[in-house]
Amino acid sequence: MEASSQKILFPSNSDTIAEVEKLVQSLCEKYDIPEDAFGNILIALTEAVNNAIYHGNKSNPDKKVTIEYLINQDILKFVVSDEGDGFDYQNLPDPTLPENITKIGGRGIFIIHQLADKVEFKNNGKTVEIQFQIPVHAA
Repeated sequence: MEASSQKILFPSNSDTIAEVEKLVQSLCEKYDIPEDAFGNILIALTEAVNNAIYHGNKSNPDKKVTIEYLINQDILKFVVSDEGDGFDYQNLPDPTLPENITKIGGRGIFIIHQLADKVEFKNNGKTVEIQFQIPVHAA
């Protein structure tokens, strides 16, 4: 299969999440991605986009979230970037520790790490690459 990629700009508002869901659905149908991978991809990508909108861009409608995807043989990779200041992704509180269990929030990045095969932060935390190792072929 020939590699495929696309970059899409989204506004920093809650409507973007519905657009991300449509994107994941479309990609999974187009590339015949197994049903059991769909949920992991959807949750990980929406968590990353939520973080970009609310934490990175602080819900500023003038700032954009960029989603780029690359599909190549058995890899589906998403690159999500925001226009914020970045964050210290190496020193996040562990949401599974007793003192953090009852806290609201703080689980998105943990969830992304659990669902994806590879997660890498770049650009001072303003960009996250989320990779899934799955059989991909045009339907």
